[in-house]
Amino acid sequence: MAAAQGRLSDGAGGMDDAKEAKEGDGSAGRADQVPLPFGAAVDALRAARLRPQVEIEQVPPPQRLAPYAYALEATVVDGEQDLADGRLVLLHDPAGHDAWRGTFRLVTLVRAELEPEMAADPLLPEVCWSWLTGALQARGLTYGEASGTVTRAGSHYFGGLSARPPASQIEIRASWTPREGLGGVPDTGAHLASWCDLLAQVAGLPPAGPGDASVVTLPQRRGPQSR
Repeated sequence: MAAAQGRLSDGAGGMDDAKEAKEGDGSAGRADQVPLPFGAAVDALRAARLRPQVEIEQVPPPQRLAPYAYALEATVVDGEQDLADGRLVLLHDPAGHDAWRGTFRLVTLVRAELEPEMAADPLLPEVCWSWLTGALQARGLTYGEASGTVTRAGSHYFGGLSARPPASQIEIRASWTPREGLGGVPDTGAHLASWCDLLAQVAGLPPAGPGDASVVTLPQRRGPQSR
């Protein structure tokens, strides 16, 4: 699986950029007991139903962004071709965070190669941001404090690499606060599904039709652990 590389920031609140976490089950937390809302939010991520074209797995989460964190990486696959990839991180601070205006935060990095015609569209950054917000709204999700960047990059090759055609890439970095429901737990499963909708749209896949979903079984490792 092509992993989404690079550093994530929470997009609000001036927290440090994420650093690679210690090897684990895809979650990290303090040495005290994992809060029940965080455990429930992680369970909902593991139980989410997603498009079969989206391959997803747990990865070590970033440290120092929040007391508790859980991370996933996903790749949109068409045959042997990887069309897009990304990382989604769930952060939780039981004490709340002023910039988040809540106790949970979702942070994402999404990347995809672009066709030259699409890369030349001056409205592309605005369109890509609307894909993110539209994916959340399409599933009826409420959220707040959304922020992020859309970056368009192009590469031209020279010398020994001159045979390669020019390449363009779009990168979306964003974060938002999912609204909490019963027991202070947000609907993280639905947020994950909407994030996968975004990945699929960036990859150029058509909208999922009825029945175009399968249960994604994440690696059954240990539950959320403490540092």
